[in-house]
Amino acid sequence: MQDLKTYFFTRTGVVKAVDGMNFSLREGETLGIVGESGCGKSMTALSILRLVPAPGGRIVGGKILFEREDLLEKSSSEMQEIRGGKICMILQDPMTSLNPVYSIGNQLMETIRAEAGDGLPARSTWSRAIELLGKVNISSPEVRMGSYPHQMSGGMRQRVVGAIAISRMPKLLIADEATTSLDATIQLQYLNLLNDIQAETGMAMIFITHDFGIVAKMCDRVLLMYAGTGVETADMRELFNNPAHPYAQALMQSVPSVDKDVDYLYSIEGQPPALDKLPPGCSFAPRCPYVFDRCHQEFPPEVRVNEGHSARCWRLV
Repeated sequence: MQDLKTYFFTRTGVVKAVDGMNFSLREGETLGIVGESGCGKSMTALSILRLVPAPGGRIVGGKILFEREDLLEKSSSEMQEIRGGKICMILQDPMTSLNPVYSIGNQLMETIRAEAGDGLPARSTWSRAIELLGKVNISSPEVRMGSYPHQMSGGMRQRVVGAIAISRMPKLLIADEATTSLDATIQLQYLNLLNDIQAETGMAMIFITHDFGIVAKMCDRVLLMYAGTGVETADMRELFNNPAHPYAQALMQSVPSVDKDVDYLYSIEGQPPALDKLPPGCSFAPRCPYVFDRCHQEFPPEVRVNEGHSARCWRLV
């Protein structure tokens, strides 16, 4: 992704939901995109699939390169083939992805037929659907084929969505807060499942989350977003051990430690800025404990911290 910009044009102004995003992703790699709510993480994912909500929203600049081709130059029909085929997305709430009036089996077999074509025998489609449900650890998959979404728990629905996503063997899987609604036990099972599928297929993953525990378990590299743009990129261990941007340092301090006694939990003062009223200079300046005059005047450049580690902060220049 190169200098991606996704804006919403409203009566009150221009909302810069994604403003100059840059990152790369290799085959078999997992990138974690982290940040507070409202920083543009989900809109970045939707922009990759060219599913920016209308009215008013559109991609106004940049490139989204996938297999050496720019997705922004693809036709609508070409993008329909890519969505759900080479690139799949798992949303936070599986009920928004599953049709409540169709059984799980019908929805899964529909996806299988879309990949294999109408010539695939019904018995083969049925067997493949049961195989996929088994792969995501759904118990009694033959019985669950006839169940409807409301008859399944949140964890089971999320695994069904995972089965639909992997049914077409995507090259890239985007998981947008996919474990937020799951309890700790089911969450761990689901993350292990995604790891197993990735090891088997070699697909790349983008994991959008605000949970640093998930980042530590799942991600090879981390991109920290603030106010619509990336402010720090690093290897997972490098970010945990050597956060460079004040926002990254503050987020790390906000994570409770189990081996230390504390009198109070640290929190970052203030809120992320409204994306239609971004302050001049560094967007984090109003909340930054190290702010100085230049921070309010000029947007900071990307500065190399270490190999594969960069951040946008005037303190690093």
